[in-house]
Amino acid sequence: MKLVIVTGMSGAGKSTSLKMLEDMGYFCIDNLPVFLMEKFAELFAGRDDEFNKLAIGFDVRTGLKDVKKALESLQNSGIDHEILYLDASDDVIIKRFKETRRAHPLVIDGRVEDGIEQERKLLGYLKKNATYIIDTSQLLTRELKSKLEDIFLNNKNFGNIYITILSFGYKYGIPHDADLVFDVRFLPNPYYIDELKSHTGNDKEIRDFLNGFPESEIFLDKLEDMLGFLIPNYITEGKNQLVVAIGCTGGKHRSVMLANSIYERLKKKDDLGIRIEHRDIEKDAKRGK
Repeated sequence: MKLVIVTGMSGAGKSTSLKMLEDMGYFCIDNLPVFLMEKFAELFAGRDDEFNKLAIGFDVRTGLKDVKKALESLQNSGIDHEILYLDASDDVIIKRFKETRRAHPLVIDGRVEDGIEQERKLLGYLKKNATYIIDTSQLLTRELKSKLEDIFLNNKNFGNIYITILSFGYKYGIPHDADLVFDVRFLPNPYYIDELKSHTGNDKEIRDFLNGFPESEIFLDKLEDMLGFLIPNYITEGKNQLVVAIGCTGGKHRSVMLANSIYERLKKKDDLGIRIEHRDIEKDAKRGK
C-alpha cells in the first residue's frame, strides 16, 4: 500500500491536491481525526487492488495534539508513508480567504493574520518532517497538477523547491518577489535594430542575434553553475520557493531570450520544479495601442 498524508496551511491547496490525487487513483479521505489515522491505514494495508493507494488529509481542524505520536505509530507498525505539505505566503493565503469570504478555522470571528500565525506554529512539526513541500503561492492549478503527477505518477525526484524563472523590464520596476536578480543589459539591445524591434525573445530572430555574441553563452554557463551551487543549499535551509529574475530595459528581448535559455537548461534536472514567466513582454505593445 502507498500512503500519502496531505496536510499544510489552510488556503494553500490541500483540498485541491486531494482531488487531484483522487484522479490519479488514490482513495482519498479528508478531515480524518489524527487519532484514527493508524487504524484507518491498517484497514488498507496489504491490499493489492484498487484500494492499494491511500491519501489522508488532515489539518488544524482534525486535532494535531497527538500527530507526532500518530506518525511514529505508523512507522512502528511497518506502514510506510509520505507527507505532502502544501504551503503559501501569508499575503497569498489572506487574499484567498478574502476572495472566498471564508473564515480561518482557528479564528472564526478574528483576523485571518492571527489564524495564520497560530497555524504555522501548530504545523511546524509536520512541515519539518514533510517528504514534499510545495509552495502554491505562484502556481497555477495546472502547474500544481503537473507537479503532483511528476511525484506520484511518474516517480520523479523532488527537491522540495519550486523555481520561477522570471523575465522583466527595468523600466517597469524590479519584481518585488525576486530572490535573485540578474541584469542582462550588458548585451546589445535588439530594440535599436529595425528588423528586430517588433520581435520578442521568444522568436528565432532574437535568439540567433543574441547567440551571435559569446557573452550570452558565457553568462548562461556561469548562471547555471551558480544556481547549481545555490539551489541545494537553499533546500537544506528549508527554502521551498525561489524566484530568479532576469531583466533588460523593456523586458521584451534580451531578458526573455536568456530566461528561456536558462529555463531549458534547468528543466532537464528531474529533481527541480520549475516554471517560466515573462512579466513585461507585451507591455510595449499595449502602450502603443
